[in-house]
Amino acid sequence: MARSRSSNLISIALMLLFFGALGVGARASDLVGHVYMQTNETQNRIMHFGRNADGQLELVDSIPTGGAGSGVFKPISGQESAPNAFEGAGSVILAESNTLLFATNGGDNSVTSFRVSPDGKLTMIDRQSTGEPVTGRTGTAKSLAYRPQSRTLYVLHAFGPNHLRSYAVAKDGKLKLRPEHHSVNTATKTDRVSTQAVLSPDGRFLLVDILFDARPAANPDGSPNLVVANAPDPDGLVIFPVRDDGTLDEASFADAGGGGPFYIAFLHQSRDTFLNGVAVGDGVLVSRIDGKGRVTNGPLTPIDTSLGKPSELCWLQVTSDNSLVLATNFGYGTVSTYRLVDGRLSLLQDPANNAIPGDGTFRAVNGLVSSGPSDSWLAPDDRYFYQIFGNASVLVSYRLDKTSGRLTEIGRSPIPYNSPQGLAGF
Repeated sequence: MARSRSSNLISIALMLLFFGALGVGARASDLVGHVYMQTNETQNRIMHFGRNADGQLELVDSIPTGGAGSGVFKPISGQESAPNAFEGAGSVILAESNTLLFATNGGDNSVTSFRVSPDGKLTMIDRQSTGEPVTGRTGTAKSLAYRPQSRTLYVLHAFGPNHLRSYAVAKDGKLKLRPEHHSVNTATKTDRVSTQAVLSPDGRFLLVDILFDARPAANPDGSPNLVVANAPDPDGLVIFPVRDDGTLDEASFADAGGGGPFYIAFLHQSRDTFLNGVAVGDGVLVSRIDGKGRVTNGPLTPIDTSLGKPSELCWLQVTSDNSLVLATNFGYGTVSTYRLVDGRLSLLQDPANNAIPGDGTFRAVNGLVSSGPSDSWLAPDDRYFYQIFGNASVLVSYRLDKTSGRLTEIGRSPIPYNSPQGLAGF
């Protein structure tokens, strides 16, 4: 009898363990995707979040990149601690059908490659220098673009003279620095600050937005002296033709459509049409690039700037059917949504979310206290939107209503203070 009771207890214990394991497995099976963000801490790492069917995020892992981030220090402005240290976009990207992930290490000017397993887990493959020395407290490598036709990875630096470098990417994900280097400077503008590099969908052109025509400096009263690009000179968009082997031809310079161009997003299933978000122009415009690299622009559609200028409208996300555009306003701590119909933009919700407060220590260029939202990501099914608020130390998850353009907050994930950059996922 005692032996039978003991056997029963063991059986019950095994069943509890079994069903407990099933419970964990069920939760794991609820994951429908993955989101990746770099912390940009001085010992940089990638935070890997699992994405549940209800849009909620769960931290799965935190993987060192082997490189250095810039930390809370903002090299462009010289601020000891401020959000969006890179002043750019695209520092974490996925490639080769989501089997490779690349991330910049802005602190030491290097790039790390990772293998992405079917369950979303990362394994570091390689880390290589961009070839550009770190001359100050930190480097400025920040934006990445990958061309699968030639397995070429481009890395953009905020500061030149060699703004652009590139790698050959082996099939195993290892990186080999290529000797070419390119500048976005002109004969009269020799210290420009770039933000983002984007390839046209056919891989024929590499487009680069220029935020400033010179590095920011301080006026005698301590206020920032900003030489905004594309205002008034219409040359804030740099276009490099791309050869078949991934090398770049001589650049041409085009009108970006507004002051302080920041973020380029090509429409889905489009070879030639893209959006440009302009930080000082406070809005978004639709542009087209033809087969010879010539750009034509539609009208700029601004947001409401009654709170103060500039709004620093920067990051963009586009729904899969190209019907809705989400624009992040760094200076306001908000996101605005636009409706896009027949190539024409109209403001839909401004703002689309409730402003997320920061800790009160950071002020944007317009003088407003801001939580410093930066990179964002939209789920492939358009149902959920994710936004970094560095000064609030949170990655906020939203449900998107495509009819109204409203964002409803559904969750928050703790992230490091001020430094985080880049969002990518699937």
